[in-house]
Amino acid sequence: MIVRVHTTTSTMKDAAALAAKGEPHGTAVIAELQTAGIGRQGHTWQSDDTGGLYISIILRLFGSPPILTMALGLAVQRAVNDLAQVSTDLRWPNDVMLSERKLAGILVQAAEGALIAGIGLNVNQDAFPPDLSDVATSLKIETGREHSKNALADRVIVESLRYATLSKREILKRFEECSTWPRGKAVEVDGKLRGVTAGLDENGFLLLRTPEKLETVIAGGVRPL
Repeated sequence: MIVRVHTTTSTMKDAAALAAKGEPHGTAVIAELQTAGIGRQGHTWQSDDTGGLYISIILRLFGSPPILTMALGLAVQRAVNDLAQVSTDLRWPNDVMLSERKLAGILVQAAEGALIAGIGLNVNQDAFPPDLSDVATSLKIETGREHSKNALADRVIVESLRYATLSKREILKRFEECSTWPRGKAVEVDGKLRGVTAGLDENGFLLLRTPEKLETVIAGGVRPL
């Protein structure tokens, strides 16, 4: 089932409410505008522009949220690259990047006996607020044309459900193939820890070689040096 609305508080909250009612795996909520979008680590997601696309999917399967987050990043990357004819990158753990700016973000949370996968994709925005203009972009800004949000939503859902069923080993392998971030990139984490990325461990956590030792980054904002 797909529920399409124009405006909502949060598609993730809507999907969690549907999960509580027993709606099945693959049920999705799609909105053009959120008044209180949810981001990673309690942050808000800028979603008050109708140029954006906001999708939350009920996943009734066993899986690690970090691994599923990467699987969904791969799904969004495939959908966007194919339909918009662009070449996106994946920034560990949950961002889809274009021209080194954030195009989409993914969040996976447990709720009501299911996993809720939230996806925010910048599609037809013409501009962003000053505090985001250097770090966020949209498909319209990058390509100079508008894109069909319905087509993108349908394809993102299909790819998300497909990638979510891949094995952990396959997801990690594909993420390292499709992202420039896991290996050989000089980065800092949360403005504190600095080093060069050295791959992903078996749980999908980022390995970072610092001058002192090999660190395992479980979570955090990873930015280039």
